[in-house]
Amino acid sequence: MGTVYRSIRGMHDFLPVEATYSHSIEEYIKNILHHHAYFEIRFPVVEETGLFKKAIGKNTDIINKEMYNFYDKKKKTISLRPEGTVSCIRACIQNNMFYQSQVQKLWYHGPMFRYERPQKGRFRQFYQLGVEYFGCNDIVVDYEIIILTVNILKNLNLLSNVKLEINSIGTLKDRKNFSLVLKKFFQKHIIHLTKHEKNLLSRNPIRILDSKNQNIVKLLKLAPKLNNYLSKSSYTRFEQLCNLLNSSKIDFIINHQLVRGLDYYNDTVFEWKSKDNLGSNHAVCSGGRYDNLIEYLGGKKNSAMGFAIGIERLLIIKKSVDTFYFNYLTIDINVLVVEVAYLMLAINVSEKLRLTWPDLKINTCLQVVKKKNYTKFSKNIKSKFLLVFSSRALNMNKILIKNMFHKETYIPLNRIFQNPCIFKK
Repeated sequence: MGTVYRSIRGMHDFLPVEATYSHSIEEYIKNILHHHAYFEIRFPVVEETGLFKKAIGKNTDIINKEMYNFYDKKKKTISLRPEGTVSCIRACIQNNMFYQSQVQKLWYHGPMFRYERPQKGRFRQFYQLGVEYFGCNDIVVDYEIIILTVNILKNLNLLSNVKLEINSIGTLKDRKNFSLVLKKFFQKHIIHLTKHEKNLLSRNPIRILDSKNQNIVKLLKLAPKLNNYLSKSSYTRFEQLCNLLNSSKIDFIINHQLVRGLDYYNDTVFEWKSKDNLGSNHAVCSGGRYDNLIEYLGGKKNSAMGFAIGIERLLIIKKSVDTFYFNYLTIDINVLVVEVAYLMLAINVSEKLRLTWPDLKINTCLQVVKKKNYTKFSKNIKSKFLLVFSSRALNMNKILIKNMFHKETYIPLNRIFQNPCIFKK
């Protein structure tokens, strides 16, 4: 027996029902972004490794443990993209987009890659839909970006299944001052730290705030809080954001341990977390402000804020509340023949129907189906309507139409192109 190949661990297949369902949700989000005047940008799956190392930070888990790095044929180190913001900025700088307009509102969608331990909602190849807003650092941008995520989740009927957590991580200077204080605190409790956390203590103490170690979680209740070390401007900015959200009656939680896994953020950070569907990996949508990254990567100084939605995680939650999930492979019209002589006629009629009603999903069955089996055959592939070609009906210039919820009827063949109500029952 030959080798049975399986997908690589942490990389999964989207079967037709899941792919169709995913596509419908993605298109829904894209329509919302269209109405908010965001434009699509596309960039490569691979980039120079140095780009990510510089932008994301050498002391992050992404760079140290999760990157897919390899050499091309010229021995240049390249990497599969672990996230989209850095590639988006590189593309904008390279193509002089920051000089063409003061404000850029962009979105992108596609696969990202991180070598993580696979578990529910976490894959090594995963899909993200990202949004970036460049060119304005006013607090109303932070507010509008969060409102945009509210609109997306609300229109997907998921707002009651998630909770919004926000925080301010201040400026780079604020975090450096806080890191010194936090390091002294954890050195007094070093016995509770794992080997990984001890490494973080010397390289990036703030990352310990994100620990799932229960000993650390308890310890953090006594630890210094980042908000006490914010500059006046960062503190005021965060207060203003909270006031704006409160005025719009947006429910949120201030989470002082929310620091995000990327070094380039400043001030506002936020996450939408699942209430009960994703276990410990429950961030569905995450984002924040990163006002220094564009200049740091060689572009013109420019403010920026954005977010990314994890499509797989969104699907897990959406499937739990959508009772129609398994109806996404339904065919609107299934064209069948009970005699081989009518196959070409069936194909031609199907093509004309697709031109008449381009929104309908029309299948031409290219195998002859016995008359007594066509109802059972069509149920197996979930058809709303059957169009059955048989000599009995065609001799009268008619065709059999069967609605799967009503009785069958014979109508003149030409009428199926003239009356759209036939297939709207």
